[in-house]
Amino acid sequence: MAKINTQHSYPGMHRLSVRTTDEDIERIENGCIRTHSLCEDASSELQRVISVEGRRLSESQTSSFAGRGAMARLSRFVISVRSWATRHLHHEDQRPDSFLERIRGPELIEVSSRQSNIRSFLGIRERPGGVNSHWPLARFNVNYSNNTNEDKKEEKKEVKEEKKEEKKEEKKEEKKEEKKDDKKDDKKDDKKKEEKKNEIFVIDPSSNIYYHWLTIIAAPVFYNWCMLVCRACFDELQFDHIKLWLFLDYGSDIIYVLDTFVRFRTGFLEQGLLVQDEKKLRDHYTKTMQFKLDVLSLLPTDLAYLKLGLNYPELRFNRLLKISRLFEFFDRTETRTNYPNMFRIGNLVLYILIIIHWNACIYFAISKLIGFGTDSWVYPNVSIPEYGRLSRKYIYSLYWSTLTLTTIGETPPPVKDEEYLFVVIDFLVGVLIFATIVGNVGSMISNMNASRAEFQAKVDSIKQYMHFRKVTKDLEARVIKWFDYLWTNKKTVDEKEVLKNLPDKLKAEIAINVHLDTLKKVRIFQDCEAGLLIELVLKLKPTVFSPGDYICKKGDIGREMYIIKEGKLAVVADDGITQFVVLSDGSYFGEISILNIKGSKSGNRRTANIRSIGYSDLFCLSKDDLMEALTEYPEAKKALEEKGRQILMKDNLIDEEAAKAGADPKDLEEKVERLETALDTLQTRFARLLAEYTSSQQKVKQRLARVETRVKKYGSGTLSVEEAEAEKPEEKKQ
Repeated sequence: MAKINTQHSYPGMHRLSVRTTDEDIERIENGCIRTHSLCEDASSELQRVISVEGRRLSESQTSSFAGRGAMARLSRFVISVRSWATRHLHHEDQRPDSFLERIRGPELIEVSSRQSNIRSFLGIRERPGGVNSHWPLARFNVNYSNNTNEDKKEEKKEVKEEKKEEKKEEKKEEKKEEKKDDKKDDKKDDKKKEEKKNEIFVIDPSSNIYYHWLTIIAAPVFYNWCMLVCRACFDELQFDHIKLWLFLDYGSDIIYVLDTFVRFRTGFLEQGLLVQDEKKLRDHYTKTMQFKLDVLSLLPTDLAYLKLGLNYPELRFNRLLKISRLFEFFDRTETRTNYPNMFRIGNLVLYILIIIHWNACIYFAISKLIGFGTDSWVYPNVSIPEYGRLSRKYIYSLYWSTLTLTTIGETPPPVKDEEYLFVVIDFLVGVLIFATIVGNVGSMISNMNASRAEFQAKVDSIKQYMHFRKVTKDLEARVIKWFDYLWTNKKTVDEKEVLKNLPDKLKAEIAINVHLDTLKKVRIFQDCEAGLLIELVLKLKPTVFSPGDYICKKGDIGREMYIIKEGKLAVVADDGITQFVVLSDGSYFGEISILNIKGSKSGNRRTANIRSIGYSDLFCLSKDDLMEALTEYPEAKKALEEKGRQILMKDNLIDEEAAKAGADPKDLEEKVERLETALDTLQTRFARLLAEYTSSQQKVKQRLARVETRVKKYGSGTLSVEEAEAEKPEEKKQ
């Protein structure tokens, strides 16, 4: 393979001293130049020229990188190749020559760009006159030994210019990337805006906003139900205040329209989540019966005023179809009020008054239809001044309706058939109303007195027991006073019984809200885990002591600790009179005795007499409940024991030798008891498994016996289908 040795000195961009072969040229073409379509004729001609030049210039191979300045030329060559590679590999494809693209076309650009890249790599520059067109590598046959300082300066300038150009191009690329990122961010922002647009305002049916809106919509519904029938029956009422009625009517219509929009934005739960999709909300509302009623209630039937006149308010009776909103308002108010029984009674009375009101208006309308004063049953003649007033008309009709519906009677008997029919219907409605009143009021009163009746039953049973056992009068009086205190201070409620229907999480939250601050006052529980405190809070039991009661006595076995919620306790001497200390709200005692700390001089015995001065409310935490909670928190148990040990050491109530000794025999006894209970459970399980095993074994033996009888009967051969079917009923009988 021919080799080329070129030497040249020139003030151009690339001053190269190259030693290459045909393989190097092919590598340059295939690897360094990034073009998609190659021109085979140009590449073959280039290889031919290089081979010819290699033969002619073989004599100068040994002198190109030898002599003075050889290392400098090598370093410049390496730097120039690296700069060329970085420039052309990263930026050649991104900067197409638009001028060549317009003049020569895409194919010529690819060929010319390939040739220009080869030439730039070899350091060739076109000269005017076309010298390089015939001998493109001849200019490399020059010795570098004649390089001057001016050439070196020019080279440095050119390198600096190249670096500047590279930096400019890098900056351009960074700007392009930033623009792309900005576009992506803009697209993301647009998507977020679209998502926000899709999210609409939805009203939660359990929120206060929805309840306040029910309060607003209930007012026009109640107005229509009360006044429309009254205005339709009493003409004076309609004519005398026509402007007021028009204002109220169309004001209520506006609220009705707004209520329709509110229904379209009222959410509902789907898989436990509030639906906020506009389409789902719309479909859910339009598929209900209430949507049809709302549409009917908004029909502009009062446009008939233009033809018939303003004396027909009954044209607006379709507004009464919104009655469901009034019922919903009453239901939600009943759940929110603190006096549900009183509200139920008031609600029932309101329903009765509305029914009596409607019946009175209907009675007056029937009287007007038959003729005032035509008989004794209808309303008297309005020409009489006494019965011509509007107030007398309404009050007389209301009186008649009340007597009829309450089945009291004492009204003039009917005369005509239609009058009889109306009175019969009224009596039937009155009977139903009376039965409803009696039943509802009775149940409400019984519910209101349910707690009192239950409490009184307990007191009566205890009184009977004390009387039967002949308890002293003094003790009986104390017991009765204790019950009276519980009832007057509303402490008769059993918390566990009240909260038993709630889930555990809600129970824990209520207990934390009520008792956690009290439990944190105890020193040994101040730094405990939150989970342990929650467990203990659920196990606190409220207890009430009457004046003079002993909470604990010296020497008693401590099975509980106490936290004072209300009241005052006194630490007294053995005589029960001398007081050493008075304990008040937030104080606690008995925490050391329930921990069973090793080495305690008092053990688990009480060390003082504590007596209640007046009525006192305490929280009690038993030893069993504490140990049950600590089984899941062994680290907390160690920390509590350590805190209790430090408290005893401060008071000099601990025996260090006993504390350092082995395990407490009482602890061993407890462990043995636990093992015995575990062994009992295992024994019961083993007995159950053994019984199952014996029963299954008997079944297997029975099956083997059947198989043996079959083999003896039919031999070792297989049974036919008919014989097998004949054997099935025999097996069932066996």
